[in-house]
Amino acid sequence: MAWETWFAFFAACWVISLSPGAGAIASMSCGLRYGFWRGYWNVLGLQLALALQIAIVAAGLGAVLAASELAFGLIKWFGVAYLLYLGWKQWVAPVGELAASDTARPLGRPLTLVLRGFLVNASNPKAIVFILAVIPQFLDPRQPLLSQYLIIAATMIAVDLVVMAGYTGLAARVLRLLRSPRQQRLLNRTFGALFMAAAALLATVRRAPA
Repeated sequence: MAWETWFAFFAACWVISLSPGAGAIASMSCGLRYGFWRGYWNVLGLQLALALQIAIVAAGLGAVLAASELAFGLIKWFGVAYLLYLGWKQWVAPVGELAASDTARPLGRPLTLVLRGFLVNASNPKAIVFILAVIPQFLDPRQPLLSQYLIIAATMIAVDLVVMAGYTGLAARVLRLLRSPRQQRLLNRTFGALFMAAAALLATVRRAPA
């Protein structure tokens, strides 16, 4: 992959990652509830799903999934249901007076948070279709494709790790400012509503005509 092509792709990755979506909402939600270091496990799950989606596209299965109405629908509606579930969990999350130390934060299990992030990204069929449409523009068919896909995957994941760290850290810092149950409840319900809005948007996604 030529350097100028990589730089163009690198810039595109920042635009894509910074665009608000379910991954950003999940990252802020985990940062708010668990703090940065614990909440960052969710970001690792997001990247595992992203790596899987790129691998699916690289293997040629992305085109099959994009063309299959049944597969597209199953993934989409699972994603809608999961985002609604996360929204409900956030909406009814317990609140209480926060102590000054991080020990007052609830402890989420790392594996549970990784799985949460993985499911948020993996259950979005639009992501596979998007990757399928964008990545080929930066590939040189005259060069080995495997090495190019590895560079693309490493670039996308590295950029997304930084961006989602920013979202997680921002929410974690906001948490330090919250002291009353009323403030916490308001923020919990705000994120709950955002998850539900993301679910509603995903429900409107339609498979592109073959």
